[in-house]
Amino acid sequence: MAIKKADPVQLHVKSGDTVKVIAGDEKGKSGIIKSVNRVTQRVIVEGLNLVTKHNKPSAKSPQGGITKMEAPMHVSNVQAINPTTGERVRKGAAAAAAPAAAPAKAKRATAKKTA
Repeated sequence: MAIKKADPVQLHVKSGDTVKVIAGDEKGKSGIIKSVNRVTQRVIVEGLNLVTKHNKPSAKSPQGGITKMEAPMHVSNVQAINPTTGERVRKGAAAAAAPAAAPAKAKRATAKKTA
């Protein structure tokens, strides 16, 4: 039996969006999304979630060495922000369909009962 690969999922962010990290070690920091993986639901944010990579010497880099690089984080840990105001924004159909404020209902006129 063959292993079925997961289908790509539609996400609330895309490459180039400015996002704020809402959970994890980098909570509260913001950055721009460099890449999105829709199958694993992970994003790479520029300058955040840095990990240390140890490189072996090779023909390309004979010295080898230690470098810092961005690691992917789950998309649920980031939320899009409005670049002009800096506040977090909800995207999608649910946010668009939500009513802004329910209008006040007019009270009904009640007729007084006569005894």
